[in-house]
Parts: sequence; C-alpha cells; structure tokens
Amino acid sequence: MPEQKKPIVVYGASGYTGRIVCEYLRQYGVPFIAAGRSEQRLQESMDTNVPGIETADYEVKAVDNEIGALTELFSGAEVVINTVGPFSKYGPTVVEAALAAGVHYSDTSGEQDWLITCQEQYGQQFADKNRLLSPGLAQMYTIGEIAANLCLEKPGLDTLDIAVFWGGSPTIASTQTILVNAAISKAYYLERNAYSEFDPNEGLVPLVVPGQHELAQSLPWGGTSHPVWFKNDPRVANVKAQGGVFNTALMKGVPVIVANALEQTKDMSDAERDKVLTETAAQVMSEMPPRENPLVNKSLDSVHASGPLGRAHCVIHGNSNYQQTGLLQAYFAYHLIQQAPRRVGFASGCQAFGHEALLGVLKEFGLVAEPVLTVQNWG
Repeated sequence: MPEQKKPIVVYGASGYTGRIVCEYLRQYGVPFIAAGRSEQRLQESMDTNVPGIETADYEVKAVDNEIGALTELFSGAEVVINTVGPFSKYGPTVVEAALAAGVHYSDTSGEQDWLITCQEQYGQQFADKNRLLSPGLAQMYTIGEIAANLCLEKPGLDTLDIAVFWGGSPTIASTQTILVNAAISKAYYLERNAYSEFDPNEGLVPLVVPGQHELAQSLPWGGTSHPVWFKNDPRVANVKAQGGVFNTALMKGVPVIVANALEQTKDMSDAERDKVLTETAAQVMSEMPPRENPLVNKSLDSVHASGPLGRAHCVIHGNSNYQQTGLLQAYFAYHLIQQAPRRVGFASGCQAFGHEALLGVLKEFGLVAEPVLTVQNWG
C-alpha cells in the first residue's frame, strides 16, 4: 500500500514563523510536510530550530514557487499553511495551487490589499469547494479580533478602536513586507461600512497604552486585517486599527525608512523596485531574531468598542507574539483534520472557529492572560 500523504503542508517552513508552526504541529502530534525552495535549508532549520523535532512525524520537500509544482505537492493533503511573503507578491500562486488541489488555506499575512484580493477573487471559489480561505491568522490581527468580539458581546456597539503593540523587532520577511506594502498599497480604515484611506503623510500617532504612563508611537501598519474582517459584520460600522512595537526609537525610524524607500523607488519598474526594497529591508533587519523571551517579547491588544449609549474595553496581555502566530496556525490545521469549520470560503480565524476557542488555545499554552473586559452598563 502506498504511504498516505501527510495532511498538513507548511510552505516556507525554514523561515522564522514557519519553523514555529512546525514546533506546535509536533506538540499537537500532527504529521506535516515542511516545504520550501531548499531541501538542505529546510532540514537544517528543522534540526536546529524546532525543539523535539526527533519526535515529529514529518518529511521535507523542496518545491518551486509555481502553480503546477505546488498543486502536485498539496494534492492529497488537507491543509496548507503559507508563511511566504510579501503575500501580495507570492500569495496568488500558493492560493491558486491550494484551490486546484482542494485544500484549506491559511497564511500569516496582515497585508490589507492581499486580504481584499482573497475575498474578492478567491473567496467564492473556495466556498464552492467547501474549503476555508483564511489569510491573516496571526498575533497582530487575531488577538485584536478576539478582544473585539468579546466587546461586541454587549449589543449596541458599532465602532471599534483597535491598538496592538509588541516587544521585539520584525523578522527579515516582515520588514520586507512592510516596505513592499507601503510602496504599492494604500491603507484603509472602515467608516460607515466603507473603506476610507488613511492620510499617508500623517506619520506617527501617539496612543495611550493600558497599564503604563508613557505614550506609545503607532502607525496604521498597512491598515491591518480588522477593517476587512468586520466590513460585512452587521454589528460593526466603523473600524480603525493602529499598532507598532514598544521600542520608541525603532518606531520613530520606520516612517523615515519607508519615506526614503518610496522616494528612491517611485520611478522604477516593478523588478527594480523589488530589488531596492529587498536591499533596504536587509539593511534594517538582515538576520533572524533570536528565539523569543517571554520576559522581553510581550504583546498587548486593546480594543475600545462604542455605540451611541454604551462602551466596552478589552485588553489582552500576552507574550511571544511569533509563538502566538505559530500556535494559531497549528491549531487551524489540528482543528480542520478533525472537524469542519463554522464557515467556508473567505473567513477569519474567529469566524471559522469562534473567538472563545482561539482564546482558550492561547491560554492553554500560556501565551495570553485572561482578558480584562470592562463594560459600561446602559443608562
């Protein structure tokens, strides 16, 4: 009898986030394929960076970033987890291969334009195949979505003011994504159920962070996933999200780096621009960050929900934001090989599995604390 195909494919498994996903798949006891461009790099990453890998049921597969090759790799599996960004550039190939192979798809993107593309171009096609298309399943977006849903359990609140902060610095891939996204895409918030563009010249915005006296510096961060997820939610009409790292010096440097990169590449072809942006990203972050330290790499998500006569506020404190992302992705796979999601087609993690379930998983692994929820009673 031929060996059965392993149910999960982690594409980009040698990257910082990909190998964390593999670590949690190992903990869940889920067999997986670690896939990417280089078999040697994949194996070295598994051996060096995935604790307990010797107890995992996995195999390594090198594959080209091409629809036919990826379709062949995905065929016979149940779920593909994609960590290869920028997703607006590399995502369509992987999504189309997942669609052709008939597998569920998730990624770690927060690129607003990519989510809108997924919704408009691929959402119905995945629904027709009874498969889930869930981009943007990551700490920076899903924890805030959980907090927002906790607030929205109080009826009559239609406006979400969302902030997310974390300790540490972006990975190589995240830095490149920030620059590419800034160069080719606009950032939107939701106002009366319609997208409105952030002022690209606004710069840093100081935000009050629960639990500290010092203001933190924030940016729209590409608009984030939240306006997209809540655009068709009948409870919500307005969504604005801002975020950043707690490191003020690093935050002050981001708008300067982005502005210089945009000025430098404004008259270039796509290929020339990509080359320069990649080089610029390497100057900012040229090596993998160290494994997260929960004493240093803290996360904070804060959501104010309001309506004409009511308010709610939810704060979720956590640690190790990349590990939160890896766990969410592994649970996505773990759930889907056992049980159908609540929704197929284009859907967020909360829409597909329920915010209570995702919160419970994060708490189970000690990555977030009990949410602090304050609700104003109606007068």
